[in-house]
Amino acid sequence: MNRFLLLLITIPILEIYLFIKIGSQIGALQTILLIFLTAFFGVIYARYEGFNTLKAGMSQLVKNELPIYEIISGAALAFAAFLLILPGFATDFLGLLIIFPPTRKLIFKNVSAEKKNNNKNKDFIEGEFEDIDDKNDRKF
Repeated sequence: MNRFLLLLITIPILEIYLFIKIGSQIGALQTILLIFLTAFFGVIYARYEGFNTLKAGMSQLVKNELPIYEIISGAALAFAAFLLILPGFATDFLGLLIIFPPTRKLIFKNVSAEKKNNNKNKDFIEGEFEDIDDKNDRKF
């Protein structure tokens, strides 16, 4: 089955389950307030980390270096802020994991290591070519 379709089905089911379980423990009003609080503080912290990433990217540009990590980190922070805005505890937890720099670096490290392993398994043929210009060749 397609992974995206599977996520599209299981995430709302998980969120509803967590709403019911947490709501039965702490009450409905406190659950709703907790959802709003996590969204509010999560977006504020995502903004803070986004500005830190922007500053680090600018310092990389001043050094004439390409800020690859900062670009990827900025995209991850935007995705984390989106997850925090969505109502739910599982998406908030995942968004908070992405926002914190140590876990974000760990996630990027695992993803980049997996990509390197996938690239090593492919067969490549390396070669060289030389462009030869013959002035006597007629162009059609």
